[in-house]
Amino acid sequence: MSDCLFCRIVAGEIPSTPVHETDRTLAFRDLDPKAPTHVLVVPKPHHADVAALSDADPALLADVMAAAVAVARAEGLGDGYRLVANTGADGGQTVHHVHVHVLGGRGLTWPPG
Repeated sequence: MSDCLFCRIVAGEIPSTPVHETDRTLAFRDLDPKAPTHVLVVPKPHHADVAALSDADPALLADVMAAAVAVARAEGLGDGYRLVANTGADGGQTVHHVHVHVLGGRGLTWPPG
């Protein structure tokens, strides 16, 4: 999708700071981090949200989660981390290309603040 921010990042049209890549996923640092480690993991093909991806390609959803765990390990988040996937406007999703936030590097409280 030509107007999708994350599709443009995957295509290399918009620069990012990649930290992990597979043939089906890309992980890059968030430009507005909410924790010392804040990485976004996206599937390379466009899917609007977790529900759409789960319906269309459950194996790719598993690949996204495996990539998120690989990022957490590579970033040294062995003491704990949070994986967040906002879905839909009411769920706080602002970019409508499914993505998982990998957050860590400090104690994380709930609710996030």
